[in-house]
Amino acid sequence: MPNAMITSRLIVARRRARAFFGRAGFGTIRGRILIAFLTMSLITGALGAYATLGISRSGVLVAKTFDESLMSINYARAAAADFAAMQAAFARRWTASDTEMRTALDKRIDALEKSLSEDLEIAAARSQSARAAHAAARVQQAAKSWSDMRRHLLDPRQGLTWDVLDRDSETVNDQIDLLINYTAGDGFTYRQSARAAVVSDIQINLAGTAFAVLLSALLAWLLARRIIGPVAAASKVATRIAQGNLDTVIQPGGADELGALLGAMEIMRNNIAAMMEREVAQRRSAQTRLADALESSREGLVVVDAEGRIALANSQAAEFLGSSPELLRQGTSVKGLVATLAHSVTAGASLLQSDGHLPATGEARLADGRWLRISRSATQEGGYIAVWSDISVLKDQEVKLKATNLRLDAALDNMSQGLCLYDAASRLKVVNRRFCEIFHLEPERVQPGMTLREVLELSIAAGNHVDEDASELFEAETKFINRRSTGTYFQELSQGRVVAVTHQPMAEGGWVATYEDVTERRNSEKRIAFMARHDALTNLPNRVLFGERIEQVLSQMESLRGFAVLCLDLDQFKQVNDTLGHSVGDALLRMVAERLLACVRDVDTVARLGGDEFAIVQCGVLRQDEAAQLAQRIVESVSRPYDLDGHRVTVGVSIGISMAPVDGTLTDKLLKAADVALYRAKADGRGIWRFFEPDMDVRLQARRRLESDLRDAVAKEEFELFYQPIYDLAKNRVAGFEALLRWRHPTRGLLSPAEFMAATEELGLIIPVGEWVLRQACAEASDWPRHVKVAVNVSAEQFKSGHLVQAVTTALVASGLSAKRLELEITETVLLANSEATLATLHKLRSLGVSISMDDFGTGYSSLSYLRSFPFDKIKIDQSFIKDLTTTGGSGAIVRAVTSLGRSLGMRTTAEGVETSEQLAWIRKEGCNEAQGYLFSKPVPQSGIRAVLEKWGGTRGWTTQLGLEEVA
Repeated sequence: MPNAMITSRLIVARRRARAFFGRAGFGTIRGRILIAFLTMSLITGALGAYATLGISRSGVLVAKTFDESLMSINYARAAAADFAAMQAAFARRWTASDTEMRTALDKRIDALEKSLSEDLEIAAARSQSARAAHAAARVQQAAKSWSDMRRHLLDPRQGLTWDVLDRDSETVNDQIDLLINYTAGDGFTYRQSARAAVVSDIQINLAGTAFAVLLSALLAWLLARRIIGPVAAASKVATRIAQGNLDTVIQPGGADELGALLGAMEIMRNNIAAMMEREVAQRRSAQTRLADALESSREGLVVVDAEGRIALANSQAAEFLGSSPELLRQGTSVKGLVATLAHSVTAGASLLQSDGHLPATGEARLADGRWLRISRSATQEGGYIAVWSDISVLKDQEVKLKATNLRLDAALDNMSQGLCLYDAASRLKVVNRRFCEIFHLEPERVQPGMTLREVLELSIAAGNHVDEDASELFEAETKFINRRSTGTYFQELSQGRVVAVTHQPMAEGGWVATYEDVTERRNSEKRIAFMARHDALTNLPNRVLFGERIEQVLSQMESLRGFAVLCLDLDQFKQVNDTLGHSVGDALLRMVAERLLACVRDVDTVARLGGDEFAIVQCGVLRQDEAAQLAQRIVESVSRPYDLDGHRVTVGVSIGISMAPVDGTLTDKLLKAADVALYRAKADGRGIWRFFEPDMDVRLQARRRLESDLRDAVAKEEFELFYQPIYDLAKNRVAGFEALLRWRHPTRGLLSPAEFMAATEELGLIIPVGEWVLRQACAEASDWPRHVKVAVNVSAEQFKSGHLVQAVTTALVASGLSAKRLELEITETVLLANSEATLATLHKLRSLGVSISMDDFGTGYSSLSYLRSFPFDKIKIDQSFIKDLTTTGGSGAIVRAVTSLGRSLGMRTTAEGVETSEQLAWIRKEGCNEAQGYLFSKPVPQSGIRAVLEKWGGTRGWTTQLGLEEVA
């Protein structure tokens, strides 16, 4: 057959096949991919099924190996362990002597025997051969023989020895080893079978996999030939069209999807070419019109592309820049242009460059003074458009207007008065900030254009006018405005505020109103007038007004018959003020003032003269008993406790009374007489009242002489120290002395502190006197035996002075006395004064080596809390508790508790005021460490120290001032 005929027949056959497969869907790309996918799926499925079958078979062999071989081995080994445990238990049973232990071991062996039997049964059941089963039975039989022999061995009558039992034990162990070997061999056999099955499956899977790989490669080659080649050709055509090559020749494709794609691409290419021709024509026309519009525009315009190059610029833009239009030609770099214009155009950078924030609006000033508004907006291509508008005229107007407004606003806002400007129609034109502040109005609500009535309604809503409505206010204000003359009136607002309103009419019919808040001025004037005649703390009349009140009453003497003047002074006020602080003291004075006002009538006058001194004018009294009744009420009222800031305070009051006209008809004389009587009341015990008597003046003069003598005594050091021994109950000897102050008066002789200490404190001499006592006590104690201490009392004033540590240090250095021999005694009033500062001082003193004692323990309110705040070395039990120590119902329980407390805190305890041997025996029994009182000695001067030491022990170590040898 000729070749041409054969070729034509092949072509016809191929076309018929293509048509058939095309109709069936197999001629398409999707059909070809589907056929390839189905073929690969069948191959993969076959391989997977065969692999699953092989794995299942191998799994059966592995499971059988484990379940039947390994499990049998494990139970055989468990049986061996059970038998070993039985042997060990029996060995312990053989040696055990305790019956309970033997019984427990017998039970343990029986349980292990049962466990051995169960393990052997499972091992036999899991075994895979008859020989393993027979071996298990032999182990069972040998174990039973061992058990029987064990029981016979326990019977002494059998006469058996351990050799027989050991032979049975070896038989059992041998049979168990044989059983383990049989089961291991069976497991090896199954393992070899499983390994052979796995090798076979691997070989078959490898062959199938190789076949699948070859078949996949064939299918991939066929797909590449039929699909990838035509797709690559179509891709090249699409790339040329995308690059703008619309002259590309597109070869016709087949009947599949690629052929349809190539046909569609040819149509698309033709449409794109037609559209581009129309677009180019339209763009050229639009560019022409745009260029004409831009050139005639008064705004400068520059278009910058995404690369920062000028795409378009008009001549007005070049004029603003003061440069040639050639500089703004298309394609010029903005950065390069800015650098070029930097020396000639000041605003070049701000006009041309963008900071990236779009859209944006700004302003720039040219070198010639013109102002441009710059508007920038982004383009779709990533560039931006800059439009420059000349706003020089607007800027000039804005500057002038702003300057005017600033001056006006500054003037209005800095006015101390509020201001409102109304037109002839009563509409608000101008208002300042101060007006809103005065009337408590929100500034945003007071706006120009409001009527006067609306402004008044806002003021009423703000609560400025109580019990007044808008109509009343509007009528009153309109009446004042209609006078058309300058004038001022005052508005009384709520909360006691006063506003001065001044109206100034204007020529066009409007008016200006200014408002000034004069509340503070009014209040200050009233307050100044009030404060000039009243006490600032209590609001009571002061000395000036009180004197005027006495003068007023004296002028009405005929109608009032007579009156009484009472001078009052609080007792213990200074202690409250010093310990609890001035704020508490001020609160106390206010409460005392309230109680005094409650005690008197409306016609009477209560005044505060200063400090804790008060005075009262009681009108219409002639007899002393009437004044005494008032004094009684005052003492009872003032003496009641006060609750002040968490503190319960009690003070007393002393009262001096003068009667008019009996004691005088002059203000100064009556006040002086009442003051003298007050001094007598305080001297007689306080908390009482006294009427003026002529001889009281003599006592007042004596008090003043005492004060003068006391100042001289401090300067001349007329004081002496006496010492009272402190007896150590454990060592039965004197352990120390307490230094007690005495005053050797030039004419009155030796005075005790009770006669002058109060005056010393009032005169502020307690600090120099206290420092003298420290120096003198240390100097005199330096001559005593080394084991004898000296105790010195320290006052609260010395702690508050801040010089106590320095004073103690100076006294110790000057005397050479060891700090361990100095003991400082303080009362709780010292800690009350300033607890933190006092504790800091105490710790500094402790660091010197000085001992600290709590004196008069139990007589205050907070002794226990102070023991917790500072570790005192000693507690001194006040003599008031020792006095009735041995009486029925006395204070023995308190002393016992304090002694126990001191012992638990590691503090020594000293009982003060011991005067009888019974008291001494009692405190010794209760464990008190030291005793002090008249039982041992009254206070003696320095010259009597040696005699006291010789009487009560403690002379060992005594040396004279000359340093002579010790006296035994």
